[in-house]
Amino acid sequence: MVYEFEITQQWEGDPIDHEPVKMKLEGVENGVKLTIKAPYFNDPAPVGEEGKPLWLLWDYEVVEVFFYNSKTGEYYEVEFGPHGQHLGLLFKKCREVWKKNLEMEYSAKITGNTWTGCAIMPWDYLPAGIDKFNAFAMHGVDTNRVYETLYSAPKGKYEKPDFHRLEYFQDIDINAVFPNGKLEKDETSIWNTA
Repeated sequence: MVYEFEITQQWEGDPIDHEPVKMKLEGVENGVKLTIKAPYFNDPAPVGEEGKPLWLLWDYEVVEVFFYNSKTGEYYEVEFGPHGQHLGLLFKKCREVWKKNLEMEYSAKITGNTWTGCAIMPWDYLPAGIDKFNAFAMHGVDTNRVYETLYSAPKGKYEKPDFHRLEYFQDIDINAVFPNGKLEKDETSIWNTA
């Protein structure tokens, strides 16, 4: 199975005023493949090597996805930029990072006012029991920063965006993208060292 998503709203639910970020999730032999097609806003580029993790990538033009196990509180956050940098983070519970700067296959290409990205996120990075998901996109600088989301927070409830409000994530059947129909973890899983 392939999941396809479009980010069509800002963080409090107002509609966006441009083409949406489009994403596709599918299982491949060595992980979950994420394909991104997004508008390119020509924000200042970060300084960092293409294909490598970059700390603070969230401060730049970026697309983020979160895979969450609502029973254990564990989740995987991964970020992708149009200039080829990425950032993967593992959380034991809300905002409690225990692994960061995870390596993965990622490439991006800018063509005019659009960028595309393709990542292979290793199976081992995803916590077992994923049942919730959300995705985000950010662009703009300083007071012109725009925060967009797949599943928004209630309008007027918060003063500023916070993408770690896990209660607003929505259901996903992550097992549907796996070749054998189930995400299985063994004793060598990175999560067993958490």
